[in-house]
Amino acid sequence: MTDVRDLALMIRSRTPLIVVETHDEKRVLELVAGIAMRQGLSCHEWTAVRGLERGGLARGALPAAPKSLDPEALLTEILRGDSHAIYVLCDFHPYLRDEPKTVRLIREIALDYERLHCTLLFISHRLELPPELSRLGARFELALPDSETLMAIVREQAAVWSQAHPGERVRTDRDTLERLISNLRGVNEADARRLIRHAIFTDGAITESDLPAINRLKFELIGADGILALEYDTPTLDAVAGLGRVKRWLDKRRRALAGEGDEQDRPKGILLLGVQGGGKSLAARCIAGELGLPLLRLDFGALYNKFIGETERNLRESLKQAESMAPCVLWMDEIEKGIDVRGSDNSTSKRVLGTLLTWLAENRAQVFVTATANDIQALPPELLRKGRLDEIFFVDLPGPEARRQILEIHLRKRDCDPASFDLDLLVEHCEGFTGAEIEQAVVSARYAAASRNAAVDTQALCRALDGTVPLSVTMAEPMARLRAWASERTVPAD
Repeated sequence: MTDVRDLALMIRSRTPLIVVETHDEKRVLELVAGIAMRQGLSCHEWTAVRGLERGGLARGALPAAPKSLDPEALLTEILRGDSHAIYVLCDFHPYLRDEPKTVRLIREIALDYERLHCTLLFISHRLELPPELSRLGARFELALPDSETLMAIVREQAAVWSQAHPGERVRTDRDTLERLISNLRGVNEADARRLIRHAIFTDGAITESDLPAINRLKFELIGADGILALEYDTPTLDAVAGLGRVKRWLDKRRRALAGEGDEQDRPKGILLLGVQGGGKSLAARCIAGELGLPLLRLDFGALYNKFIGETERNLRESLKQAESMAPCVLWMDEIEKGIDVRGSDNSTSKRVLGTLLTWLAENRAQVFVTATANDIQALPPELLRKGRLDEIFFVDLPGPEARRQILEIHLRKRDCDPASFDLDLLVEHCEGFTGAEIEQAVVSARYAAASRNAAVDTQALCRALDGTVPLSVTMAEPMARLRAWASERTVPAD
């Protein structure tokens, strides 16, 4: 009803040009047909294939209007007319590029509204009015279906499946159904119907296993142009050693992150700052897996474009696509590399930072940001203040208990029984190591043992650890400065 009211008001307010960017063309045509009937207006539809035809509810019931496949002939015909009408022009965007006569005809029609009383409504997947027409037009956005509408579509498709399978009903449970509805937020009705049909018609059930496929198909529908990537391997936080404070912080906000409770104070995100190889990227993946949400990774390398203004537009579109995927986790890995304003890049980084900060402050979608960073010097103070992100956690070198957990995780992953190793000795040998360095020592020990046709044992692991120079030694001074900075400005992650 909101769509009908808003579009009807726009037409009634005598707006000569209306642009609707959508892939759901059928939905717009239905809206216009109903509005035209209620306002006593004629309705006509034009496509490059069928030309100009009678549209709306009278389609096929009355003789078609004179056909005109040529856009200029069409507009000339409209300009010569004298009737109250709505002309719906589908996929008209190619005819607005470098076509001065076509643009001028549209302008003449818009300026002569007092005589013609007709509205040109453009429907396309993407359409920008030329500058000379922009002040004469307005944009209309279709409202996305709410939870009630999505549930109605689920019932509709379940009924269709049951008709095709007499005596059977679609199987599901309340929790899975609610998660499906939540994951479908951000797509139009036509796309939602296709995704629901995919879930139901595969096996006559909506189960937990359908959700990853739905998220993948939804991500393909929004088209992220390589800047956003959907991460599929998202284990839970049990796969991360340590980070006790991060886990407790998330646990307290689990219900809010799931969309329950007050939306006003919904968590925005966290920044994981720390040493390289400390497990920040793994933690970002695991946060999404723990919350049961799709994980989107923002690639700052693909974001930047040589043309002025394109980089900021890429970021805005990527953030809008993330909102369409909500609820989700948005992972900004090594964020300092994308917003370092110290370099000389024609102020692009400053504009990117400004766009990102504005979005972080104003975003109301259920998008939880997990940012990671290694270089504190490159992080602007505007990002670190409260209100942009909820908390800054410092991921330090793992302590004894965390090192034990890391060893156990990577030994089990490689079919080695941790109980057969002297873990106390190994924990002592890997003091000062990051999680990544411990993992590589396990890998190195396995290769060394395989070359001798022997099994990996404690001594092999000790030799691999002793032969590794950890980052805490090679980068001792920068790491000391980072620890000193973080000691009074961040929350320890463990």
